[in-house]
Amino acid sequence: MTLQAQQSSLPPTIEWRDGTLYLLDQTRLPRECVVEAVDTVEAVWRAIHELRVRGAPAIGVAAAYGLCVAMRREPSDSRDTFLARLAAHAAYLDSARPTAVNLRWALERMLSHVRAEPSATGTALYEALVAEAKRIHDEDIELCARIGEAGRALIATGSGVLTHCNAGALATAGIGTATAPLYCAHRDGVAFRVYADETRPLLQGARLTAYELQQAGLDVTLITDSMAPTLMAQGLIDLVIVGTDRVAANGDVANKIGTLGVAIAAKHFGIPFYVACPSSTLDLRTASGAEIVIEERGAAEVTHLAGQRIAPEGIQVRNPAFDVTPHALVTGIVTERGIVRAPFEASLAALFATGAAA
Repeated sequence: MTLQAQQSSLPPTIEWRDGTLYLLDQTRLPRECVVEAVDTVEAVWRAIHELRVRGAPAIGVAAAYGLCVAMRREPSDSRDTFLARLAAHAAYLDSARPTAVNLRWALERMLSHVRAEPSATGTALYEALVAEAKRIHDEDIELCARIGEAGRALIATGSGVLTHCNAGALATAGIGTATAPLYCAHRDGVAFRVYADETRPLLQGARLTAYELQQAGLDVTLITDSMAPTLMAQGLIDLVIVGTDRVAANGDVANKIGTLGVAIAAKHFGIPFYVACPSSTLDLRTASGAEIVIEERGAAEVTHLAGQRIAPEGIQVRNPAFDVTPHALVTGIVTERGIVRAPFEASLAALFATGAAA
């Protein structure tokens, strides 16, 4: 069975077709599957900010196409005018979310590519812009596949694998990051179990990870976030694999809130804790997790569930979207170039000095 066949029931997270950007609205899954055309840069910004498209790699791809959407109506501009408008649109899209490094990485790559183009006309620059966005899209598909093969050997017959949030096909252009080794092992006929944390407050594990793995035919069980340590104590978890929105130069990892607790529990029970990510999610310019800006989202995500209030009126709320897991709790980082292990600062620099977001 091919990986494509496994996921045939899932529509593409992101699609550029006939000059139009289409996004799968992930806020409406799994109740309904809705793909929407996004035809303004403001709509792309909202889609990223409101989590209709989410996951660090998918955000990067969407932002790249977002610049194409922004410049589509301005192809006749002079070179200087085109580049000035492009830079303004890139700065605007970069403000949609602060933590996932892929957003800025993709925008900077798009700007650098077009600025290096010798073309004198806006039309030629626009065509170069679209071509680069397509390359970023295609590369993410390939990177996910290579991450899957790199981490495939971590999945043993009969093992229980825990994952947190959604770092799957819905978070990327390909087969995911944390889920990629799962899909590869499933393709190879390995019998194993997946436990998906629900991932409060927005339930990406329940709504997205459980959904896509079930659709692909994997043995997946949904649990609440607080159940993970108990399952570890019962010997049901042999491995943890999560994704990440940013990896600092020293190996500290920013991922969805709750990841730190999972990592601490895994360390206590002696369970390997792996992080999967492409090189585009590495940020060698950021020395440690202490320097990563953590997005704080609105109180309603905590006080309401499925549109219904579940907390008292006027209650004080904290809602950090991410936490930082220190590199000392990380067993290894699964990348498209292989599994990186401690000492992470030296290992990451050696492997990605010329290929990371630096």
